[in-house]
Amino acid sequence: MRDGLLDPRAVLLHESAADRDAAIRRCGQALVDVGAVAPSYVEAMLERERTISTYVGEGVAIPHGTAASKEDVKRDAICVVRFPGGVDWDGEPVTLCVGIAAAGDGHVPLLAALADILLDPDRARTLREATEVSQVIKELS
Repeated sequence: MRDGLLDPRAVLLHESAADRDAAIRRCGQALVDVGAVAPSYVEAMLERERTISTYVGEGVAIPHGTAASKEDVKRDAICVVRFPGGVDWDGEPVTLCVGIAAAGDGHVPLLAALADILLDPDRARTLREATEVSQVIKELS
């Protein structure tokens, strides 16, 4: 995965959320906090989720904004937010959210790289069970 996409400050491993929308807001706020997106991007992430679920299986969701929200993206970035207690995602338990912010078509290679990682059961488990930021950085680099 491209260098500079994952700011260590956007790796949050001990979060909790009451529901899917709260989990998405937490991901969006992580992207806002590292200066990757404008605050309005968070609403676009929620809008995307109402249109199509970003749950990808294996306890992982990849929330991201709508095509119209690209102007809210200041730079391509991802965040990794772990919810050890799990979050109900339309009936599926999610423990790991990888939020994406991408301008242009930047999200396509990002999604492909994430899919490679998440389709490998050992690498996906490592991410879901990570307790140290360094583990996440290593797995995604």
